Amino acid sequence: MSQRRAVRSRLERLAREIAKFGAVGAIGFVVNFLVFNICVHGFHLAVVRSGVIATAVAIATNYVGNRYWTYRDCDRSRRSREMSLFLLFSGAGLVIENGILALSHYGFGLASPLADNIAKNVIGLGIGTVFRFWSYRTWVFRAQAVETAESFLASTDAAEARVEARK
Repeated sequence: MSQRRAVRSRLERLAREIAKFGAVGAIGFVVNFLVFNICVHGFHLAVVRSGVIATAVAIATNYVGNRYWTYRDCDRSRRSREMSLFLLFSGAGLVIENGILALSHYGFGLASPLADNIAKNVIGLGIGTVFRFWSYRTWVFRAQAVETAESFLASTDAAEARVEARK
């Protein structure tokens, strides 16, 4: 019974983490979408250049949201390491997101505003978001994920010890 509670508790924490990450991501999406379309249609910049600018602005927005809300309980003592890893994985996400835009726009010739927004803000951002969630959770804001796993293992070990003691 206690093992079920431990699993349920772990799943609830993961669900809260995903919800917070998603809320921060939704704000980042709006920032990304607006900056991209302002750069393309307002300033008449090239599509991929606009995508890179928009993604960079969204990355800054998302860092603040993730650091101070989603992962606020994580260790802050190694801020330079955290920032370096965040920028590294965000840069990889930027390449994924805007690589799909470049492939669609220049490779496949799908150059309409709708096609550009779908390639960048639906397909590219979707794949990039999955990558970012995994990498941030695994490498950047690691303490919370490690703590969750350790507490799960400790509670599982304690439950198994109680079962063995009853035998």
